[in-house]
Amino acid sequence: MKVMVTGGAGFIGSHIVDRLIELGHDVIILDNLSTGKKAFIHPGASFYQVDLRDRRLGEILEAERPEAVIHQAAQIDVPTSVKDPLFDAETNILGTLQLLEACRRSGVRKIVYASSAAVYGEPVFLPIDEEHPVDPLSNYGISKYTPECYLKVYKQLYGLDYTILRYANVYGIRQDPRGEGGVIAIFLDRVLRKEALTIFGDGKQTRDFVYVGDIAEANIRALHRGSGRVFNLGTGVPTSLEELVRILGEVTEKEIRVEYAPERPGDIRHSHFDCRRAEKWLDWTPRIDLKTGLRMTYEYYLEAARRLP
Repeated sequence: MKVMVTGGAGFIGSHIVDRLIELGHDVIILDNLSTGKKAFIHPGASFYQVDLRDRRLGEILEAERPEAVIHQAAQIDVPTSVKDPLFDAETNILGTLQLLEACRRSGVRKIVYASSAAVYGEPVFLPIDEEHPVDPLSNYGISKYTPECYLKVYKQLYGLDYTILRYANVYGIRQDPRGEGGVIAIFLDRVLRKEALTIFGDGKQTRDFVYVGDIAEANIRALHRGSGRVFNLGTGVPTSLEELVRILGEVTEKEIRVEYAPERPGDIRHSHFDCRRAEKWLDWTPRIDLKTGLRMTYEYYLEAARRLP
C-alpha cells in the first residue's frame, strides 16, 4: 500500500514510517522539519519538505496518489498554543483542513488522525473512555479536537474514511527533551546532565505513559480497522511522578535528586485511559511496560550523549 505520513520525520511519525517500510509498504514522508529531523528520515521513503499550509500540498497528493494518509504533523506545544493561538489554529485546524481537501481531490481512501488526551480536559471520571465529555482546557486541546469534527463530516459528505487515535503521554526513543518536551525525555536529559529533576506539586499526580513503538503499531492497525471510530491509546495504568522517578532510579542506577516547585495552574491532577475499545476494534494492546520502555529510552539517550564531542 502507498501511505503518506505527515510529520514523518518527527518523534512518533518516524517510528510509524519505520514500521510501514518494515512491512513492505510504499511510504511518502511530508514534513516541514520545524521539529522533525533529517536524521530520522528513512532512506527507503520518498520525502517532501513542505508545510501543511503550503498550497503545494494538493499537487503532491495529486502526483503521489497515496491510498491512505497517517496524519501526525501538528503544533503540539500547549504553552505555544496559549501564546500564539492563531499559529496553533492555522497549523492544527487549517493545515488539517487543507490536507483533507487534498485527500478528497486525490482519491485517498482513509486518513488516520493523531488526536490527544487534551481534548478531554479535566477528567470527570477515571479511567477516561471514549464516551467521556470533551471539554478542552487549552487552545491546543481545541485545535486537536476540531479536525475530529471535520473528519466526521468529510466521511459523510465525500466517503473519506477515518480513524481517530487519542494519545495519552507518549514517550520513547527520538523524543526531543528540548523540543517536544515530554516529561520522561526531560527527566532523562537532566539525569544524564547530573541535574536535579523539577516536580511541580507534590509528585502524586498521575499520568498514563505509553511507549512510542506501541503507538506506531496502533497506527498501522488503524489503516484497515476502526472505520469511523475514535480510540484512546494508552496503557490504562496510572503512574505518579514519584513512582516514575523511582523507576528511573532503578533503570539508570543513579541517585536522582528532585526539587519541588509550586503546582502550576491548569495542570490536571490525575489522568489515565480505558483502552478496551482499541483492544476490541483495532486488536491492539500495548506490549511495552514502563520499566522496559524507560530502559530502552535511557540507553538511546546514553548512546547519543556518548557521541557528542
